[in-house]
Amino acid sequence: MKEREELLKSCHTYVNERILRLETSVWDLERDLGNETKSSAGDKYETSREMINAEISQLESQLQEFKKLQEILQLPNLQKSGKKIQLGSIVTTSAANYFLAIPAGEIKLEKQNFYGIGINSPIAKLLLGKQKGDRFNFHQEDIKILSVD
Repeated sequence: MKEREELLKSCHTYVNERILRLETSVWDLERDLGNETKSSAGDKYETSREMINAEISQLESQLQEFKKLQEILQLPNLQKSGKKIQLGSIVTTSAANYFLAIPAGEIKLEKQNFYGIGINSPIAKLLLGKQKGDRFNFHQEDIKILSVD
């Protein structure tokens, strides 16, 4: 399997696992909400329901963010390589290896490790538009771009 395919597969797995976990949590909370019974302590009942509803809203917001990441992974740019760094680029630098797609954290492949980063991350903003041989500074470190795929 090619490096790009492996990186994309890891990103898909990352997003799908989180979506599943969030959907399960929302479902569990909605079930708990349905099982809440009104007691004689009405304020306690209402407070409990509000806390559950607030948590559901927060989880649903996170779920929407991960669904946006899932959409990014479907973009055709992620399948292409080019000389200039763009969405979908695999970048090897003197400091680390990056895959510009989604913020998926460290991705361990057989031969090397990569960091899945979104294009809005500080390091991605420095990388975008650059090419092999270019240099940039990040955290007061001079970094050279060794390859772009």
